[in-house]
Amino acid sequence: MAKPIVLTDSTFEQVVEKSKGLILVDFWAEWCGPCKMIAPIVEQIASENEGKLMVGKLDVDSNTATAMRFGVMSIPTLILFKDGKPIERIVGYRPKEQLMAKIRPHMN
Repeated sequence: MAKPIVLTDSTFEQVVEKSKGLILVDFWAEWCGPCKMIAPIVEQIASENEGKLMVGKLDVDSNTATAMRFGVMSIPTLILFKDGKPIERIVGYRPKEQLMAKIRPHMN
C-alpha cells in the first residue's frame, strides 16, 4: 500500500522535477485545519493509484524555498506534476471526487 513520500527542499528536484510520470504534491503545514482534513484523502489517492501516480507531501513551514518557487500562497495547495513539470494546481480543500476529476484526465 503506497503512502505519500515526505519531500524537502533538498529532495524535491531529484524526486519530483527529474522524475518521469505523474506526481501529486501536497503543500501543507501542521497548523492548517484544511490540510488536516485533506490529508486522509491524499493518503487514499496514494494507495488506490499505486503504480499510476506517486504522491508526495511538502511541509511549507520547513521547506519555504520550494513553496516560494512554485508560488504557493495558500494551503493546502496540491500541484500535479507530469515528467517534472507542473500541469494542474488545486488550492484549498476539495472532496476526493473533485481531486480525482482533476487528476484522472492526466493518467494514461
